[in-house]
Amino acid sequence: MHRLRALAIATSIALAACSQQNHDADANAPAAATTGATTAEANVSNPFFAASALPFQAPPFDKIKEADYQPAIEEGIRQEAEEIKAIATNKDAPTFENTFVALEKSGQLLSRVNHAFDAVTSANTSDLLQKVQEDVAPKLAANEDATYLNADLFKRVETIYNQRDTLNLDPESKRLVEFYYDKFVHKGAKLSEADKTRLMEINKEQSTLSTQFVNKLLAGTKDAALVVDDKARLDGLSDADIAAAAQAAQDRKLDGKWVLSLQNTTQQPELQTLNNRDTRKALFDASWNRTEHGDANDTRELVSRIAQLRAEKAKLLGFPNYAAWALEDQMAKTPEAALKFMQNLVPAATARAQAEAKDIQSVIDKEKGGFKVEAWDWTHYAEQVRKAKYDLDEGQIKPYFELDNVLQNGVFYAANQLYGLTFKERKDIPVYQPDVRVFEVFDKDGSSLALFYVDYFKRDNKNGGAWMSNFVEQSKLFGTKPVVFNVCNFTKPAAGQPALLSFDDVITMFHEFGHALHGIFADSQYPSLSGSNTARDFVEFPSQFNEHWATDPKILANYAKHYQTGAAMPDALVEKMKKAGTFNKGYDMTELVSAALLDMNWHMLGADAGRQDVDTFETQALAKDKINLSYVPPRYRSSYFMHIWSNGYAAGYYAYLWTQMLSDDAFEGFVEKGGLTRENGDRFRQMILSRGNTEELGKLYRDWRGKDPSVEPMLIDRGLKADPKARH
Repeated sequence: MHRLRALAIATSIALAACSQQNHDADANAPAAATTGATTAEANVSNPFFAASALPFQAPPFDKIKEADYQPAIEEGIRQEAEEIKAIATNKDAPTFENTFVALEKSGQLLSRVNHAFDAVTSANTSDLLQKVQEDVAPKLAANEDATYLNADLFKRVETIYNQRDTLNLDPESKRLVEFYYDKFVHKGAKLSEADKTRLMEINKEQSTLSTQFVNKLLAGTKDAALVVDDKARLDGLSDADIAAAAQAAQDRKLDGKWVLSLQNTTQQPELQTLNNRDTRKALFDASWNRTEHGDANDTRELVSRIAQLRAEKAKLLGFPNYAAWALEDQMAKTPEAALKFMQNLVPAATARAQAEAKDIQSVIDKEKGGFKVEAWDWTHYAEQVRKAKYDLDEGQIKPYFELDNVLQNGVFYAANQLYGLTFKERKDIPVYQPDVRVFEVFDKDGSSLALFYVDYFKRDNKNGGAWMSNFVEQSKLFGTKPVVFNVCNFTKPAAGQPALLSFDDVITMFHEFGHALHGIFADSQYPSLSGSNTARDFVEFPSQFNEHWATDPKILANYAKHYQTGAAMPDALVEKMKKAGTFNKGYDMTELVSAALLDMNWHMLGADAGRQDVDTFETQALAKDKINLSYVPPRYRSSYFMHIWSNGYAAGYYAYLWTQMLSDDAFEGFVEKGGLTRENGDRFRQMILSRGNTEELGKLYRDWRGKDPSVEPMLIDRGLKADPKARH
């Protein structure tokens, strides 16, 4: 089972070039005219023009109309441009307050609307919202460029940066100075005027193409869903899954048919249980080729052009390739370091996958299948191998994992045991879609800490994968508490049916809630450094660490209960799950490493490499890294790899592997100190989860753990190395 789920912290492509806070503003861009109404009229009618009066300043979705977003974004750009201009042209000598604090305070309207816009365009979009995305994306890119390429503003930033050791700044304020200075330089503040002009052209084109990629991918994924007109072809699916497929067909006005909608990854959940090999192949092909049909939703031209633009951008900024530029401010520091880390995993991962393939082939041969295992066969026969080896199948497990019970008595219970949190559902907070639920989070002393939204079910107008983001970020400067949300893509059951989860889905819930905790526990002065606003190869650490609690004996016993009888999962079944814990890990690791290497290969192209044929490049890259097993396709292929073409993970998908190392080493640290205890939880909260990006991240980890992370626990936990001792 896959332990890892896609994360998109900021999935709106319009924000791919902007931070979550959107404090970055435009000093030189022309003021954008608001659409439809005058500013005065908009101030009265547009709910974004004033801070929300709801608890925690939560977005008033009951008042927000789709037509409100674009005027608010454009007016937000205009206001922020004026604010930045005032900072840059201030006649007073630069100080921390009149430069850095002023930067943090700028753009509040733009931040407010973009947080909500990001959420709805990712999870509940429409034709109008997609049109707005494509319209505002280049404006937002230009807005950011005009800030970071503003010479007068950079002079003020650089002046304070050079004086930072003499200004008696507190550690977080000093960190903010260094954060901004590094970001200005990273984005081109020291370029010549001619190079700045070209950089702005590149960023504008790239943001437009990335937005188009997202919208084409969403449409292509919807259109590629497998339509089945003979129920017999669905043999093997549960009654609940067949009912859900029938409902999905009815939702598309395809009465009398069944629809298997696609999730974002290459493999699809139904491949595990479908008995008809032709149906499996059709479903796999639908996934594999979803945006490669040469039609309006084909993304390959966009992919090749984005990669080319990024290589040119890196050259302008003085780097040999985009990956070198992108990793400059990450924990890995260089693509060579990240590449070596990944390549060192390949032999063990592929060797284990090949051994797993032999086990699968033996099952096929015993059944006189008469074929060699292919990608569309893997999960189906792997499930049979698991049954044979461990007497365990997914059908035995699912009845014990009803969604609300997992949430309340698993995810929330673990947070209570570790950190003392409690949760109360709030039905008075408006939401952007009826399936969304809201919970108020209370701290160990009973004080109100945050709001937490969940949006768990798959929809055709929702991006694939799972992610966390904020509607409101914690900041002592603004006196705001966090408003955080998790989004997933679980199959919505037919009316009257329970939402039963696979264990993979359970892990996803714990994973995304780990991100949520990073936001909920944020305790920073400045929003730019708050919560999950960290390097990509650190931000996945809290989420992957939180996955471990799903299998903690005390937590599992509290939520693994039969949805009909309430009976706890039998000890024998729990033991089977534990024994099967490293099953199929060669496959899991290989598909993940291959996707990460594919990403890195795209972004290590130099500017002189020229434009690539997407399919040829992908094939050659996987072969070069010796990870081209035909039966283990990459978790994402280039044409639907949304993480790297739109979600800010370009040259950063390795972060999932890097943070597996951190999370497994961290869990080892918990085990050494007694495991699931409040003392351990409170210390982790204080030294990691609450700190955001307020200190150099490697030091943050070493101070908490007492040493640098080791890769050994990761190799053992993922089944790539024998365990020399008994482990939980």
